[in-house]
Formats: sequence, structure tokens, C-alpha cells
Amino acid sequence: MRQPFHWSADEIRPAATAGGSDREESGLNWKTEWKPLTWIILIFTGCFFLPVESARVQGAVMEALHLTKWYAREHVLLCLVPAFFIAGAVAVFVSQAAVMKYLGPNAKKLLAYGVASVSGTILAVCSCTILPLFAGIYRMGAGLGPACAFLYSGPAINILAIVLTARILGPEMGMARALGAIIFAVVIGLLMHFFFRHEEAEKAAMAPLPGTEDETRPLWQTALYFAAMIGILVFANWGSTDQQTGLWHALYQAKWWITGGFAAALALMLATWFRLGFVRIILAGLPAVLIAFSLPQHPELAFTFGVIGLALLSNLKTTRDGEMGQWFEESWDFAKKILPLLLIGVLIAGVLLGRPGQEGLIPSSWITSLVGGNSLFANLFASIFGAFMYFATLTEVPILQGLLGAGMGKGPALALLLAGPALSLPNMLVIRSVMGTKKTAVFVLLVVIMATISGLLYGTFF
Repeated sequence: MRQPFHWSADEIRPAATAGGSDREESGLNWKTEWKPLTWIILIFTGCFFLPVESARVQGAVMEALHLTKWYAREHVLLCLVPAFFIAGAVAVFVSQAAVMKYLGPNAKKLLAYGVASVSGTILAVCSCTILPLFAGIYRMGAGLGPACAFLYSGPAINILAIVLTARILGPEMGMARALGAIIFAVVIGLLMHFFFRHEEAEKAAMAPLPGTEDETRPLWQTALYFAAMIGILVFANWGSTDQQTGLWHALYQAKWWITGGFAAALALMLATWFRLGFVRIILAGLPAVLIAFSLPQHPELAFTFGVIGLALLSNLKTTRDGEMGQWFEESWDFAKKILPLLLIGVLIAGVLLGRPGQEGLIPSSWITSLVGGNSLFANLFASIFGAFMYFATLTEVPILQGLLGAGMGKGPALALLLAGPALSLPNMLVIRSVMGTKKTAVFVLLVVIMATISGLLYGTFF
């Protein structure tokens, strides 16, 4: 007969001890777990009490969606896609020796900051479009100071925006914006270098020594190649003016013909200097040409098919392992890292501030009442508001025209002009991913402080 099974005390005790030990070792460490618990509680509380029935909340959500749709239509295709390709080209076709020579931590300061601070005169871009280009030169080894000067000057020193500012808001405002932006770019770059001088010293010590540049083609060919892409970027985004006559209006009327001319020049360079052959170029570009002539009222379709053709050319069996394949890979790398952050930032900005002329969660009447006069608070608020608001290229001028008509002071107006085009909430998210939280915070703080001081001075004398 089978005997019943019994545990002895000696057998039970070690098992219990081991189990207790395991529980102690695998127990939660609340010193580290309180942070995720706090976030869970906050998010749950926010969802539980979410005022979805509020008309303002519903309107803010719709404004975020409208702003994102507008951003996707007006900026992703025509602004960011060319900028991604230019940034990818910088990574592939511009030698590191050239970047280090002109913008590196050991470069001559007069040359480095001179080049970086006037870059906006040829780049009519917004605070988001400059980001791939900034990330490209920073990744290639550019010093923090020159890179930040380039980051600020790209959207701030925009010839079109400065001319439009002078014509609509007055020559004094246009001149103050131009001088302020150039000075800002240099001063912010120098201060960023100073605040992080120890890191920059280590970076300079590790930088490769200048040597002979291994150029696969003459410098003038590379310069024309970049000029063609910049021409496409600038004229595809050329904005209209209120005037129906003059040079600016004539260029706007012919913008797509000019863009097409730059695209044809780029195609010719790819066929000859990059040895892709005319047959491949014609086959890749034929759909874009046919759409351009059959649907002239939708030039963005032709632009889209042109981008698709370039992407296909870069991924053929005979090209994917060469320069063209590397160019596309670098461009795609910038796109997948930057674009999601920008879209998230645009959604958040839309919820909080709405589109230009519309309202988000923050009533526009609050903003208008806070920027009157020339007090320190008015200038500081205008700088902070401008830094977080998203302004597309040239849109800040009519927005400011409306704010000035509603009682905004001239000092806060200049403060917003100097902070707004160069920064935005989407822009900050991407900058943080490129150079870290601390450097981003210092950069934003410098822009806000200098814009506030400039507004105070301008409002005092004008």
C-alpha cells in the first residue's frame, strides 16, 4: 500500500527561505518607480477629467488637425523634402575637411561666423526647414558656435522677409530686423561656444588635422550642384505679395518655370557629372514633365513625381551602392529622425495656439492684451510667444500687422520678429534630438533674452 507523502521541516525551511530571498531581490524599488507611477497618475487624471464637451477644447483639437494638414501640404513636400536631399548631399558630397576648414571648432572665427551668419541671405527657409541642414553640418563636425549661428541665421536673415517687413511695417522695422538678426547670429554663436567651451575644446582636440581634400569632382561642379538644389527649394516656396506689379510679383508669377529650370539643370548634372546617363534621367523625369504640362494648376503633383523619380534613380541596382545610393540613404536618415518630431510639435502648437488668425486653447485676446506698450514684461512675453509659435516663411509679417493694429507695441513687435522665425516648438524638439537638452535650453534662452533686450531698446527710441 502506498504511503502518504509528508514534507519534513528541514525540507520546508530552505524552500521558504529561498522563496523569501527571491521576493526580496525581485521586489519593486520605489525609489526608482515613483516617476513612472507619477506619470501614469497624471495621464490617467488628465484623461478622466478631459473636458471633451468644451467648445474651446473641440476647437483646439480641430485647429491642431487643420494646422497639421496645412503644414503637410505647404511645407513637408515643398520645403522639407528638398531640405532633406540638400542635407543628405552635404553629408555625402561635401568633404569633412571642407566643413572643418570653414565651420569646424578650429576654424578661424571671423571666417566661420561670417559664413554662418549670412547664410540666410540665400536660404529663404523657415525654422523647420533649416533643421536638416543644421543637423547635416553639425554631424559633419562643425563647431557648436558656427552651427548655432547658422541655425539662427537661416530663417532669420531672409532677404524676402526683411524686404516685406520694410515695405509693410516700415523701413525702420525692416532695418532693425536685418541688423538684429545678423548681430544675433554672431553673438548667440559666440556665447554658445563660450558656455560649452570645455566640450568644444575636447571636440577640437579630437578633430582630424586638415589635410588634402579628396574631391571626386571639381569644386565648381559641386557648387553648381548645390546651387541647383537651393534654387529649387527657394523658388518652389516663393510667396506672393500684395503688390500686383514689380520684380517680386514677376518672380512669383514665373516661380514654377524657374523651379523647373533649376530641376532641368540638376537633371543635366546627374546625367553627366554623376554618370547616370540621359536615358535614365529622361525616363525618371518624364512623368513629372507630362503632369506639369497636363495639370499646370497642380504643380505640387509634378514636384512629387520628380521626387519619386529621383528616389528611384538612387535605388537602382547600379546606383544604390554608389554616391546616389549614399545620398538617398543620408536624406532618408534625416527624414525619419526629424519629420516625426516636427509633426508632433505642430500638433501641440496647434492645440495651444491654433493657426494664424484662429484660436487654440490660449485665447488670442490674452496675447494681444499682454503685448501692448514697451514694458519688460510685454517684450519678454512677445519673445516667448514668438519662440513657441510656428511661423511659416513670410507669414509673420501680416500677423504682426494685425497685432500692431490691435495695439501691440513696436518693441514687442521687433522682439517677436527676432525670436519667432528662428524658433518654434517643433523646431525645439528636433534641436534637442541633435545637440541635447542642455544646449537646446541655452540656445532658446539666449534667443529669448536677446530678443527681449532688442525690443526694449527699439521701443524706447522708436
